[in-house]
Amino acid sequence: MTGPRFILALEDGRSFYGFRALDDGQSPDDAAGAGVGGEAVFCTAMTGYQEICTDPSFRGQITTLTYPMTGNYGVNAFDVESARPWITALVVREYCTRPSNWRATGTLSTWLAAHGIPVVEGIDTRALTTHLRNHGAMRAILAPSRSGATGDADLGAWVTGRAPGAAEEAAHLAARARALPVLEDQELVHEVSHSALGHVENETWAPFAAPPVASRPHRVVLIDCGVKHNIARSLVRRGLEVVIVPYDTPIRRILELDPVGVVIGNGPGDPSATALAPTVATLRALIDGPVRAGRMALTAVCLGHQVMGLAIGASTSRLKFGHRGANHPVRDLATGRVHITSQNHGFQVDATTIPPESGFTVSHLNANDGSVEGLAHRTLPVFTVQYHPEASPGPQDNQYLFDRFVAAMDNLASPLAAVVGPGASPTAGVGSGVGPPAAVVGPTAFIQGEPAR
Repeated sequence: MTGPRFILALEDGRSFYGFRALDDGQSPDDAAGAGVGGEAVFCTAMTGYQEICTDPSFRGQITTLTYPMTGNYGVNAFDVESARPWITALVVREYCTRPSNWRATGTLSTWLAAHGIPVVEGIDTRALTTHLRNHGAMRAILAPSRSGATGDADLGAWVTGRAPGAAEEAAHLAARARALPVLEDQELVHEVSHSALGHVENETWAPFAAPPVASRPHRVVLIDCGVKHNIARSLVRRGLEVVIVPYDTPIRRILELDPVGVVIGNGPGDPSATALAPTVATLRALIDGPVRAGRMALTAVCLGHQVMGLAIGASTSRLKFGHRGANHPVRDLATGRVHITSQNHGFQVDATTIPPESGFTVSHLNANDGSVEGLAHRTLPVFTVQYHPEASPGPQDNQYLFDRFVAAMDNLASPLAAVVGPGASPTAGVGSGVGPPAAVVGPTAFIQGEPAR
């Protein structure tokens, strides 16, 4: 650990000291060496760091991995969940500069640095995680020491904050952290929506069993709030035709696509953000219109689950430190079974605010803290989950939820064309004035455009 010295300063004044993780031959003077600000969070997944880095739900966050070694299997072109990494920075206990894996085509630090994202090692990630659990996720600055020292002298004094000037420097950075906007005031979805899906394959390298295929190639509209590749891939592998649209696509244009099902996916930030108000209204109109008429199935994942909660009249609130990892236990209240799930979110639907007249009930609960992990309507083909059934990374045990969605569409009595009216073009008006054009996902899909970082 001889890279440039870095300080992670939290808004409450707690600070941690580490070193920039550099691969062999990597320059310390690249764009990633300038320092960043964001929300400090932790993730308990033991593997899958490339999927974590490219999950758009991590937009704006300095992400700490609790597993003690990172980078040991490198990176490749396939283990990505969007077109680019979205984390603000990666904090690890120990970084491996020489990965060994038959699929590796590069190294983690060099890959992230190409996007201006630093990796910092040597920080006491157990102490940092404990602090965030006790005090909650908070704003932070991760920046190089102003002294510019690379430090061969008294590394112990540096990592414990006893080096001359370290405490004063950390206090200055903590003040900068307190000046950052809080997450609730940031509009993050528009930064990641519709750029997140690059190229989606119908196949996966992993030896997962082929899922059941739908009775017909139902058309499904996937509302993109920053959706991960494997949500689209999990739908396509079941024989569905998936049309991806931006988060603010009006209901008229969704109906013109003539879908049998609609999925709203994951994304970053606060579900009550102003930018998502049209999405809330769209979901409410879909439930009251084609879903209630028996012509559409509807499901939602992660941020989509929270947006659905708002659409039915419930409220949402922040979790203290969020759920981020691949090992969160969730109880299905209908069966009593507990599933191990992948999660990445900082907000929840408040169970006590669900209107009884909405027809929705809580279907799943988090076994650790009792927070809502799923909603289901008593009679309509609508259900949501807070966790990620597509995983990536994490256990594939919950892929059955996509099968449940397919079964709901197979059971519908008539196509939506009766609602739209004869002669409507399936893609008429899509993309006109609402971001880039929608993309129809078959065996592969290309989404055009990517926002500036």
